[in-house]
Amino acid sequence: MQIIARCHPALEPILPKPQPAGRMLPDWLREMPAQVEAPSLGGAPIRTLKHCPPFLDAMGLGLMIPLATDLHVAGGQISWDWDPPVITDAPITRAPLGAHVPEQAQGAPLPLAPGALVIKFTNFWTLQAPEGWDLLFTHPLNRADLPFVTLSGLVSADRFALGYVHFPALWTAPDFEGTLPAGTPVAQVIAVPRGQPGLALATMSPDEVAESRSIQEALQATPGHYRKNFRA
Repeated sequence: MQIIARCHPALEPILPKPQPAGRMLPDWLREMPAQVEAPSLGGAPIRTLKHCPPFLDAMGLGLMIPLATDLHVAGGQISWDWDPPVITDAPITRAPLGAHVPEQAQGAPLPLAPGALVIKFTNFWTLQAPEGWDLLFTHPLNRADLPFVTLSGLVSADRFALGYVHFPALWTAPDFEGTLPAGTPVAQVIAVPRGQPGLALATMSPDEVAESRSIQEALQATPGHYRKNFRA
């Protein structure tokens, strides 16, 4: 299966390119120790998130759409110094960032503090999914370090293959000052089949209870047990 990312030819030389999410893992994850001492447990050694494949696999799932250019944040204002070419044959904005008014989210339980910025990252790439697949656009998973939260959306990207999907987001770090660099991941893109599975509820049989207990005990006792035995 392949997702096709396209951009206008005039922008291709200057745009950071979408990447597999696994190539855009943050520095803090690489620098995180695999084991630490836990004072709350009397100083006993404990494994960190580096031993949690579901956490890591989520961060490396799908694609990342990068920020087109540096954004400078100071005094509650966001600015940029970017001069992309004027495109005369398509209605493509030259601004890497737009805005929404807070009233557009009225009634939604979002973390909108008074005066909070509601922004929209411009996406200069169209994305085509294979027939029968949708694309889920969401905040980069497990990336609470970013000073914004991208809102999630689902698009029929096999049919909307040449349309642009932009990314509304809440600016959640009012004290942030500095530069958000070009290439910062602003949205994670995950392909999902359009036909969703149903749901069946059941209670475990005695054999299933025993097998489940065996799995949980092995996970506690053996580092890497899930990765070695269950990971796809």
